[in-house]
Amino acid sequence: MFKNLTDHINKFVPLTEEEQGLLHARLVHKRLSKNEYLLEQGQICRANYFILKGCLRLYFLKDNGNKQIIMFAIENWWMTDYMSFLQKLPSGYFIQAVEDTDVACIEDSVQEELFAEVPKLEKYFRIVLEKFHSASLMRLQYIYDKSPEDRYHHFVRSFPSFVQRIPQYMLASYLGFTPEFLSKIRGKNG
Repeated sequence: MFKNLTDHINKFVPLTEEEQGLLHARLVHKRLSKNEYLLEQGQICRANYFILKGCLRLYFLKDNGNKQIIMFAIENWWMTDYMSFLQKLPSGYFIQAVEDTDVACIEDSVQEELFAEVPKLEKYFRIVLEKFHSASLMRLQYIYDKSPEDRYHHFVRSFPSFVQRIPQYMLASYLGFTPEFLSKIRGKNG
């Protein structure tokens, strides 16, 4: 059931059969239906989530009530609200399934024990977080430096499978503009 995760970890740090067994014993599997929440604003995030199958989105509610999507995660990606997870603070975000989704969870109550049992996992998470941080900085640069049309084209080129999987209004939110503006961009290029 957790082969995707084990394969992903092994790309960065090879785990022995014993280490894989220790990891699998600590994981919790969750199945979410489309639109179901893993986390709602005000709750404390209690796990790191690895997407085995499906798609999640992380968003917050703007002052005007609109949803601002910060991140998507598909197969072999991680998602969590680290501020809430690490500091045990109520989250300002929602994590919701965009489609039927299966996740492997490393709950906060076992993460440190797991790192002690399988120290290679700390290195793995450091590498994953470094990659995530780099991607986040690049995204911020695109938001501030590129036109909305350039952001759209970059996203389509970089993540063509997303365009087929997520509703256009969600893509517009993620890219920082309205669904109507996205329709105009697509109309110009269609």
